[in-house]
Amino acid sequence: MSCESVESKIQNHPCYSEGAHHHYARIHLPVAPACNIQCHYCNRKYDCSNESRPGVTSGRLRPDEALKKVLHVGDRIKQLSVVGIAGPGDALANPKNTFETLRLVHTYAPDLKLCISTNGLRLPEFVDRLIEHGVDHITVTLNAIDPAIGAQIYPWVYDTHTKKRLTGVEGATLLLKRQLEGIALAVKRGLLVKVNSVLIPGINEDHLPAVAAELKQMGVFLHNIMPLLSKREFGTHFALNGVPSATKEQVQRAQVACGVDVKQMAHCQQCRADAVGLLGEDKSSDFAPAAYLQQPLEALHGAYQSSGREAFQEAIENFRRHAENAQAARARLSSTGQTVLIAVTASSGDRIDWHFGACDRFDIYEAGDRGVRLFSKREVLPYCSGESTCGTGPIQAIKKALKGVERLLTVRIGNRPASELIAAGITPDEQYADWPVEAALIAAAKAHLHPDSASNPPLSAALATAGA
Repeated sequence: MSCESVESKIQNHPCYSEGAHHHYARIHLPVAPACNIQCHYCNRKYDCSNESRPGVTSGRLRPDEALKKVLHVGDRIKQLSVVGIAGPGDALANPKNTFETLRLVHTYAPDLKLCISTNGLRLPEFVDRLIEHGVDHITVTLNAIDPAIGAQIYPWVYDTHTKKRLTGVEGATLLLKRQLEGIALAVKRGLLVKVNSVLIPGINEDHLPAVAAELKQMGVFLHNIMPLLSKREFGTHFALNGVPSATKEQVQRAQVACGVDVKQMAHCQQCRADAVGLLGEDKSSDFAPAAYLQQPLEALHGAYQSSGREAFQEAIENFRRHAENAQAARARLSSTGQTVLIAVTASSGDRIDWHFGACDRFDIYEAGDRGVRLFSKREVLPYCSGESTCGTGPIQAIKKALKGVERLLTVRIGNRPASELIAAGITPDEQYADWPVEAALIAAAKAHLHPDSASNPPLSAALATAGA
């Protein structure tokens, strides 16, 4: 798959793109109640509207009800870009509900990306059908590639083909076989695959790098290491038997170790099965069923189509392009990506040769340790219009003109205006008097951004750095 193709798929997907998750929203549809495996970290009977974790939902929806909710939410949350089916059971253990929901959403809201989350037990038999229904992203939960470890996580696995419930290593072996087959087939068919792994202290914590190495071999796009959430009130086997929640430090160590092989997801929020909105800002409680179930489908569809979603999302992309251009510019200016706004008093624009009191224009630059760019020119009334009026000038207007500036390079400045500027967060600096502007700016930026390591260089060295 080409880089351009991958980029187009993840551009507005908040789970697959760390940049997108600040701007785009998702909705999870709880249409899949049944599950075909049991996990020691899961208790789908627990329901709390104030808790965010997988398997939790405040209600279940039929496919037709789920469609109405999507249209209703999409009309009101214009940055909605993704529809996912992630439970509260397993999407593919409920194929009738899952595929009917996907069909309806793809028909009535074809602009939305479709995703499913699965344990992978039935993934091999459904990959082609997922593609036919417009799905191009899937998430598979894979916690171990050693059946002996898997047996400590899954007490039983139900095989639809044989109608048997398998336990222990036998069940974990079958699950792993189907997971690896399904992931390999999905990657081959061009689906983007994200793998979730729950870090379970004392069980698979040290095993996850081996999982990541296997994912690399299969071409998995993204690996998401999730901390085990284990509290007695959750009622899970692990919680009731003393297995602790994973710490942030444990997850970070695992991400570093696994990141050698496969790209890591670091912005997961472990969403509810009925989550709505931006990641980390769940608004599921804002959309009560009564608000949309009683409305005719035609009315909801019409509102969705006329809601201005396309224009709204185009504005998002324009903002992102502007931000990316600014970030690229900062990278050119600074080795660390950090820059500072610096004003100079330069009468002709090329040399710092103006006293603060006399200047009627400040040239504002964005400066880093590599280079500078002109940010703006701001005209002001001079602080001194003559010897008798010096010290009574428009300092408030000058401070307003210098808003955002952190440093001022000038030939000379009096104590009174200097104190006013310092109080406003602007540091006056006279040591670059008569320096060429670019050399002075780079030297001052280094001193400002790296005060512990930077020393003011002689003019000759600064000129060499600036290429003067």
